[in-house]
Amino acid sequence: MKNILIAILAMPIYQMANSQQLSADIYAGTANYQGDLQSKRFSFNNIGPSVGLGISYNLNPNWAIRGAATYMKIQGADASNSGDKGNLASRNLHFKSSVWEAQLAVEYSLFDIEERSVSPYIFAGIAAFHFNPYSYDSDGTKVYLRSLGTEGQGLAAYPDKKPYKNNQLAIPFGGGFKFALSPRLQLGVELGLRKLFTDYLDDVSGTYADSSILAAGRGSQAVAFAFRGKEVNPDMTYPAAGTIRGNPKSKDWYYTTGIKLSYKLGGGNGNGLFGGRRNKTGCPTNIY
Repeated sequence: MKNILIAILAMPIYQMANSQQLSADIYAGTANYQGDLQSKRFSFNNIGPSVGLGISYNLNPNWAIRGAATYMKIQGADASNSGDKGNLASRNLHFKSSVWEAQLAVEYSLFDIEERSVSPYIFAGIAAFHFNPYSYDSDGTKVYLRSLGTEGQGLAAYPDKKPYKNNQLAIPFGGGFKFALSPRLQLGVELGLRKLFTDYLDDVSGTYADSSILAAGRGSQAVAFAFRGKEVNPDMTYPAAGTIRGNPKSKDWYYTTGIKLSYKLGGGNGNGLFGGRRNKTGCPTNIY
């Protein structure tokens, strides 16, 4: 009975995998972020790598459901944005973070790619991601910032400042162009943005905590990473409590740019990686 039940449950999965409606996806490109240490919405400063794997299920020639797991590296630094940040550049803050993301989205293609071989597309969905910002001290030692509570998060003196969570939700959306390289193989050029609900992707959001309170509650290292202006100008002093450190009204973003390679799974008329029949215009025939 157990084997029969397993067979019944596995049948729809097998049918999808054996159809041309299911595709395996590979993503590769770059990642960046926009926030208190990166003022421009899009920038080539401090870009990092982005790679991912996914699966797409084509509901029809225009609509598809796609899921992906992505790893990316983001970073930001006041030093590379001095012209845009003005006085905030004196903070001399910098961070890096690995971001692990799981995404589920709906994709819409304007044209049937089996007929035209090229189509613009858009997508939107929901994502969960993990991040953990860190920086390096003057000796090159890696230090994770969340546990320091650099703005006084979690201290009794600042009841409104709560520690931020490393696991968050995001709204991914974007678009691009896809090209049919063969009846089975497609290449997409894609820009994907993520609207976040946190302003602490870079560990910067609100105001400076009192340095003595921060030192008593989190240690001298927290004070050193809350304001790093002395590292470039020894005459600078730690800002007064309540001085603006970031902009909490503007949430952070991160985004990816790159390529998406999709390979249709299962049987059908594909006849191998680059084989398959084409219509009179030279485009691949519909193989759904």
